[in-house]
Amino acid sequence: MSSPSDSRDFSVNIDDDRPKVSYSPSASTTPPPPPPPAAPAKQPLLQRLSAFVTEWTPFALVLSYFVFSISIYMVATHKAIGIFWFFYLATNFYISASTVIEAFLSLGPVMDSRKAVTKVQEKDWTFPTPDASLPLIDILIVAYLPNEKDIIMDRALHALTKIVYPVDRIRINLLYNTPKPIEPLETQLRDLQYKYPQCRVIKVPNSTSKADNLNYFLSFDTGADVIAIYDCDHYPHPYGPRWAAERFCQDNTVDIVQGRCVVFNTDECVLASMIAVEFDKIYAVSHPGRALMWDFGLFCGSNGYWRGSLLRDLKMDGDMLTEDIDSALRSISRGAKAVHDLNVVSYELAPTTFKSFWKQRLRWAQGWTQASVKHVKLAYNKSPDGTPRRIKVRIGLMQLLAIRELSYYLVTQYTCMVAGFIVTKWPKNPMGLAKLIWFQYPVSVWFFVITVLCLIATLWITATVRSEFVNRRMIVMFSFFYPFYLVLNATMGIYGNARQLVNYSNWNPTARS
Repeated sequence: MSSPSDSRDFSVNIDDDRPKVSYSPSASTTPPPPPPPAAPAKQPLLQRLSAFVTEWTPFALVLSYFVFSISIYMVATHKAIGIFWFFYLATNFYISASTVIEAFLSLGPVMDSRKAVTKVQEKDWTFPTPDASLPLIDILIVAYLPNEKDIIMDRALHALTKIVYPVDRIRINLLYNTPKPIEPLETQLRDLQYKYPQCRVIKVPNSTSKADNLNYFLSFDTGADVIAIYDCDHYPHPYGPRWAAERFCQDNTVDIVQGRCVVFNTDECVLASMIAVEFDKIYAVSHPGRALMWDFGLFCGSNGYWRGSLLRDLKMDGDMLTEDIDSALRSISRGAKAVHDLNVVSYELAPTTFKSFWKQRLRWAQGWTQASVKHVKLAYNKSPDGTPRRIKVRIGLMQLLAIRELSYYLVTQYTCMVAGFIVTKWPKNPMGLAKLIWFQYPVSVWFFVITVLCLIATLWITATVRSEFVNRRMIVMFSFFYPFYLVLNATMGIYGNARQLVNYSNWNPTARS
């Protein structure tokens, strides 16, 4: 490993007339204090009214959807209810069965990752690839200030001091934007370049989003073989970049390595602990299992490593609320190969209030709707070379983009039907309740039982691969709340559809502290 005092040329090729960005620390001067901010101009009444209507129309649409649906089931005939009941349970069974199959398939990657760790440990953490042969990595830590002003310095110092990778083969790039100067923080960030030669600090001009920050950097030719993207709240595992580099070195067909994201603030509140279990289920179970089942992986926004040439070519679409999913699907359209590596670990923060959780998930839901509408054609069009796309990939994309969106309505319609029962046919004694649940429509009982068993099996597998911040009590609690979470998630999915329908376009960053 090279000494941190090694000097290197961090210059980049810029062939346009934009302001030049220097990556070599230079003498800095304390900037003059900023002028006092001007009072914000009051928006015209018509503009404020339009914003109010745009903000609340999705809520009115979702509320109307639930009221209308419950009303329909309250007046529907017994025969019609039976048909709906059977259909909803059958489709939910299909979704649950697919989920549990993905869960069982994920056990293979889990065992492979554990074997790889054991092998490296036995060799005193000596990896197969010599240091001199490792790819040059640009790690991008993307910060949206002032939203993340309280954590950016801590995360930067972690990346600069804890990551175990040859220092002459890695560069830590802090990309941030801010609508107003933040001192002394900005000066402190720039000063990091004096102490750590692998550090670059870049203030992105005229940026209003993560996509803007990334595209500004990707417009430069830095010469990096691999580019990694991290949100500002992440702590990359010290060996995370090395594991990702090994995947690229061992398989030259790999274009993207997506790592596992682990929530670490589980002791702050119940909500954070539930999200931690959910992330274990998603990143350690669902993503690796789906990649095996349907033969494609996904870049998920953070802790993802790209071949530099591919990412610089694709860039990010700033018009998309979830530009990460959009870029992942565009890479699939080009035939890129993405893999999920469970040893490429990063630790992140979960929202600790329901308000921040709600805002985050609504943005994700609308972003997924945007991406699904834009890219569902991948399920039936041809590959870049003109050959038909593999049938497994087609089915997987249809399930990811179309059936997933449809599942929101299946779950909520089933919930509305149950609500209709509660209003009109709620039993007066325990025997009547048992008869309502188990014998109202006997044929559908088996679908219900098997669906529940599938969910239990999925959660059991999640428990076997849980992170160090998740305990069994959290798993049990998550299992109890999981049916209610499914309904909440489906409601947010429909809300996202409604927002997209009215062209709601606010980008709400998640609060960090």
